[in-house]
Amino acid sequence: MFDEVKKSIQWGQETLTLETGKVARQADGSVIATLGETSVMANVTFAKEPKPGQDFFPLTVHYQEKYYAAGKVPGGFFKREARPTEKETLTARLIDRPCRPLFAPGFKNEVLVMCTVLSHDLVNDPDIVAMIAASAALTISGVPFMGPIGAARVGFVDGEYVLNPEVSDMDKLRNNPEQRLDLVVAGTKDAVMMVESEAYELTEEEMLGAVKFGHEALQPAIDLIIQLAEAAAKEPFDFQSPDYSALYARVKELGESDMRAAYALRDKSERQDAVAAAKTKVKEALSEEELEDPNLGSALKKLESGILRGDIINGGARIDGRDTKTVRPIVSEVGLLPRTHGSALFTRGETQGLVVTTLGTGDDEQIIDALHGNFRSNFLLHYNFPPYSVGEVGRVGSPGRREIGHGKLAWRALQAVLPAATDFPYTIRVVSEITESNGSSSMASVCGGSLSMMDAGVPLKSPVAGVAMGLILEDDGKWAVLTDILGDEDHLGDMDFKVAGTEAGITSLQMDIKVAGITPEIMEQALAQAKDGRMHILAEMGKALTEGRNEFSAHAPRIETMTIPTDKIREVIGSGGKVIREIVETSGAKVDISDDGVIKIASANAESIQKAYDMIHSIVAEPEEGQIYTGKVVKLVDFGAFVNFFGKRDGLVHVSQIANRRLGHPSEVLKEGQEVKVKLLGFDDRGKVRLGMKMVDQETGEEIIENKEEAAEE
Repeated sequence: MFDEVKKSIQWGQETLTLETGKVARQADGSVIATLGETSVMANVTFAKEPKPGQDFFPLTVHYQEKYYAAGKVPGGFFKREARPTEKETLTARLIDRPCRPLFAPGFKNEVLVMCTVLSHDLVNDPDIVAMIAASAALTISGVPFMGPIGAARVGFVDGEYVLNPEVSDMDKLRNNPEQRLDLVVAGTKDAVMMVESEAYELTEEEMLGAVKFGHEALQPAIDLIIQLAEAAAKEPFDFQSPDYSALYARVKELGESDMRAAYALRDKSERQDAVAAAKTKVKEALSEEELEDPNLGSALKKLESGILRGDIINGGARIDGRDTKTVRPIVSEVGLLPRTHGSALFTRGETQGLVVTTLGTGDDEQIIDALHGNFRSNFLLHYNFPPYSVGEVGRVGSPGRREIGHGKLAWRALQAVLPAATDFPYTIRVVSEITESNGSSSMASVCGGSLSMMDAGVPLKSPVAGVAMGLILEDDGKWAVLTDILGDEDHLGDMDFKVAGTEAGITSLQMDIKVAGITPEIMEQALAQAKDGRMHILAEMGKALTEGRNEFSAHAPRIETMTIPTDKIREVIGSGGKVIREIVETSGAKVDISDDGVIKIASANAESIQKAYDMIHSIVAEPEEGQIYTGKVVKLVDFGAFVNFFGKRDGLVHVSQIANRRLGHPSEVLKEGQEVKVKLLGFDDRGKVRLGMKMVDQETGEEIIENKEEAAEE
């Protein structure tokens, strides 16, 4: 009944298996990839005809984590998987980015790739398995895909690269000082296609070595996919890349001069208007048949690309007049917004980010319900890209894949320099509002985020800057690496290579390649140029701020921490939370207690913090013999007075210890509710507290010297 094919290899410490022919047989390509006990099913379907007038390649990639894969029930009220999580969105992008450039040029049929996590062993991250499964499914489906690609994760411990570290090794990387890198690399047999990483100030040489290590390590996965395809691949889909050379020649003849003049304009808005006018002029001169040609858009883009790329390769200036290594003019400002905890406006050329930092308490931490377990995050970074930032009218809705991806890239760049939670017990939320964009807005978010956090008083280990690099690679082997690329250079170039870091090293790297021909020499040149650009940007940022401010905003919460014995936690919380509620209501401060006995007390009012601290201290601390305390008389009896002097603890002041004269009854000098100063004399054989008043000055609370010896004898 089943025509099943299964191939396996030993890959690193685990067995990698690819199987097809048994499940989802109506899909064009279906593969279940398994690494250890983590399994991901990838299914590929594609339309056999393009939609009429389709002028772009409609590839859609979905990645789904099913909670049953880890033996879990989803959280929330619905108890089922709903909208994609951040991890699912980012993994879908990881699959899409290296695969998209490898489809045959001119192929515009709709393609759907769906990856579903079926089993998760909590050891092997399913994202790498999904990338391999998707590549295998595309390879056997018959779709014109010029793969396969492989993928691998690389760690860096004690100067050694590690292939596919376990989930526990990479989880909460900031809390694992031994692990300095989380890098995902994808590529073909001959070329690296995509890199995504977060790092702890690795040098350029260490990062390049990690990419090379990963590319070499993924080769066995590519070989395994080829073995599977040799046994199970479908007949290739009959597709020939369209020949639109005649149409291109016609477009070039009609529009080259106007397009060249348009790209000579340095202002983005003027250039866009001139490019649009040149395209309109070309279309007006074309025949009706030429206008209906679905390759017209490709011909116009090729004309634009040829002009931009040719000028740079032949030694000319870039669109805005810069050479290949110059960074656009930078202006950095901080403290713009009076009520926010920290703010910065970072402007680089025509790209600008307004970045705001908010400090919160433990209650503000994000609770993340992930496949491998629940955890909390105290650092959040959100990136917003409204239509007005590029002068467009567009729909505004919930964050899209691009916004989530760019925000995560900036998060990775900045998390490496954050102070330890024990040193800075705040939840940090950074929001980047892109107000203008002409290339590299994610790197503007990194620079603005660093400045904004320092303005809020976050003691960063070092400022962080980011720069986006580009590449022009021609068929004749000529190439040029571009520093701080514009939007057009990204759109019409061959590489988007973003590097962020401190003066000491790289904290994040993201690379997308549109051509399968990048060499280690090109990557080395790009990293070297990126370092020079990063140093220049850090110097410009330093004109505004070089380290975290010593004072917080008046509107930011203050947080004090204290540690109590774990066996005292129950006493602080009280039955049904009664005690902790009373502390919060009385003091006005927020109180957060962790299982290890660390208590965070937060308030914008220092007096509230001190009051809560004193109340908690009175509950957990033990009174010390010989110390003087302020108490309140709670009960009078014939033989003395009971005084509440330490939290809820009472003690007896014997009638002989009330005053330096003989009293018939304590009521002669005391009354219930009266505030008194008492000294802890000690404890009797039954543990009862003995207090004294007559040796303490009731006005000042100081001990009366002449009574010290007498009190000691008694």
